[in-house]
Amino acid sequence: MMNLIRRESPEFPSVSRLMNSFFQDPFFAAGIAPAIEEGNLALDVSEDEKNVIVRASLPGFRKEDIDVEIHDGVLSIKAERSEEKEEKGETYYRRERRFGTVSRRVALPSVVEDGNTAAELKDGVLTLRIPKSQKAMPRKVKIG
Repeated sequence: MMNLIRRESPEFPSVSRLMNSFFQDPFFAAGIAPAIEEGNLALDVSEDEKNVIVRASLPGFRKEDIDVEIHDGVLSIKAERSEEKEEKGETYYRRERRFGTVSRRVALPSVVEDGNTAAELKDGVLTLRIPKSQKAMPRKVKIG
């Protein structure tokens, strides 16, 4: 059996290494949106003309269990539930449905006005409608 080891010459770096060093330069990194993707909560992010729309799957959670924050273009959702009630006459070997935490942090695709966010929890789906900032809206330009 033969093992191949690939070595990169310092005089002739690979294209991928050149591209990585190019985009890590502070001049170019400033224009790139933050790549924030943390957590285990399934969600969809879309947008229409006026809103960024986020739908998160939260079956079994009540609105009191859910915490939503928007800060500097980053949406954070955390849902936590704990139920102390036990069924009489049963011995539990595993209790996964009654306790749990899910969370997600994600960068939003547009500049948003986080003050007027509409939130609705229906059929286990949290829907957020976050208005886009007027700065992010397209404007007509008159030609004189």
